Amino acid sequence: MRIGIDLLWVRVGKCGGTESYIRTLLDGFGRYGRDNEYILLVSNDNGYSFEACDQYSNMKRQILPVESASQPKRILWENLHLDRAAKKLRIDIMFIPVYSMPQTYGSGIPYVCVIHDLQALHYPQYFSVARRLFLKNRWKHTCKVSAHIVVSSEYSKRDLESHYPVSAKKNSVIYVPVETKASKMSAEVLKEKYGIDSNAFFYCVSSMLPHKNLKTLLEAMAFRKRRGDITPLVISGVGGGRETFEEEVNKYGIQDMVIDTGYVSDEERDCLYENCCLFLFPSMFEGFGMPPIEAMQKGKNVVTTECACLREVTEGKAVYVKDPTNAKEWVDKIDETIRIPSQIWEFPNYNLKNITEQYLLVFERTKSMGGDR
Repeated sequence: MRIGIDLLWVRVGKCGGTESYIRTLLDGFGRYGRDNEYILLVSNDNGYSFEACDQYSNMKRQILPVESASQPKRILWENLHLDRAAKKLRIDIMFIPVYSMPQTYGSGIPYVCVIHDLQALHYPQYFSVARRLFLKNRWKHTCKVSAHIVVSSEYSKRDLESHYPVSAKKNSVIYVPVETKASKMSAEVLKEKYGIDSNAFFYCVSSMLPHKNLKTLLEAMAFRKRRGDITPLVISGVGGGRETFEEEVNKYGIQDMVIDTGYVSDEERDCLYENCCLFLFPSMFEGFGMPPIEAMQKGKNVVTTECACLREVTEGKAVYVKDPTNAKEWVDKIDETIRIPSQIWEFPNYNLKNITEQYLLVFERTKSMGGDR
């Protein structure tokens, strides 16, 4: 089977968990899906970042005449030309790891699309009117026209079906693959770069959008400082909201306690996981939420919320704050969790081989059904 994978949407280092998800899944297809051929549809300015896929004999990068950095132009090109390009490349199944099924569709190729979450419906205030309308249109079109839809949690499945009932007949839950590796980076690097000691800082991986609830975490750090505990909080944050984040840090007077690393390499992120004393994840909305699982696989205790899918995907193995915006409860839970012996948690449901096989089964069934829409 010849499977096309749309990677034009990847803006290197700027797509957060979605980018990590697809790069891990590509490794899965390369290692465990050798009976298929994968055509990676990349752009002029992101194709280089997928060079590692060249190691797999069943993968080929196909550079298309578009720039991923220019989102409006890329979206327009995808909607007008992607389906035609897939037909020209003799694709049997098109896999879109995000929500954007092309508007111009006439090839008859079955499309399998992924809708990770419906954030704009729950937090419309974070999006412009034009962006909300665009997303709603794309989700509706994808649910109606795609052959199959993958969602990344039972929570997201229920949410999608409640807003787009037509999706109920064609969706399935496949969790996000989560693979962790030893960083091979010394804790001394962190000491030199950030001035932090091993097992003496809290860590958080998050975008800086308001629903990630970093404001409450900063308030909790301010509470701890007032009682004389200045354990630093290290945050690897990407995405919008950094200006507001910095304003909050200044407002609470905790500039000496908060280290914003910005985007970091996987190796440095893994080193931070390995050397933190506790992982904190205050998000109030996730379609899946990889960071808590990555931290737990590294043997770190996690404090997070029960919002959206987080209790589901962490399988009840974390420590949960019931009121996500209550800074005092965060302080209490942090104090409680620090005293719990750490352990390495296993999550076989997110094993890359298992997840890859589930996707391959969806591709096979979709092709055998002839892309019944």
